[in-house]
Amino acid sequence: MGASVSHADAPPPPPPHPLGAPPPPPPEAEGAMKGKGEVDWLNLPCPIPYDEIQREVMMSLKPDLFEGLRFDFTKPLNQKFSLSHSVFMGSTEVPSQSTDTVKVPSAHYEFGANFLDPKCMLVGRILTDGRLSARVKCDLTDNLTMKINAQLTNEPHYSQGMFNFDYKGKDFRSQLQLGNNAFYGGNYIQSVSPHLALGGEIFWLGHQRKSGVGFAARYNTDKMIAIGQFASTGA
Repeated sequence: MGASVSHADAPPPPPPHPLGAPPPPPPEAEGAMKGKGEVDWLNLPCPIPYDEIQREVMMSLKPDLFEGLRFDFTKPLNQKFSLSHSVFMGSTEVPSQSTDTVKVPSAHYEFGANFLDPKCMLVGRILTDGRLSARVKCDLTDNLTMKINAQLTNEPHYSQGMFNFDYKGKDFRSQLQLGNNAFYGGNYIQSVSPHLALGGEIFWLGHQRKSGVGFAARYNTDKMIAIGQFASTGA
């Protein structure tokens, strides 16, 4: 019997790095750099709701301007419940068939109550002219949300009520709408690329025997947002 001893020299050190050149990236960083320009079509971002596209444009391009005086005051009572007071005195534009702008002097006081919870929101408003409005938003599941909007007035045929059911998918959103006067509607919007979303809507108003369809496209980057809409009732 005997003993044997083996010996292996250590691997030679890497060649010296040229002066002034950046160091080579590690293997995992190199693999990430290769896939940086590729698009993962199975993980597209979820778009904004279809009914918020026009609201987004109005908030950006049409500021909330008014003539007169307005005073708003909100008093929080606890972390979830608050009361609000609003006074307005000025002129309000009313629709007119002529090209001239018709303004009517108006003044009102508005009292509101708000309940805000991560999964439920209740908002109520009442005005001195008798109008009462209420909004409810409740998350039934992580992806399904129910919204209720109601407005009651003293004038006949002007009270309104609407139920919305919103579903949020991985890269799409859909909505079902039910309202008074036999109103039925639905919309859908889908991300087709990391920056482009396409959608459409359809509605039926039974009491007026009127229907309509619409289409929308939204393109966004880090520096700009472009939106285009077309509907059979007007663009």
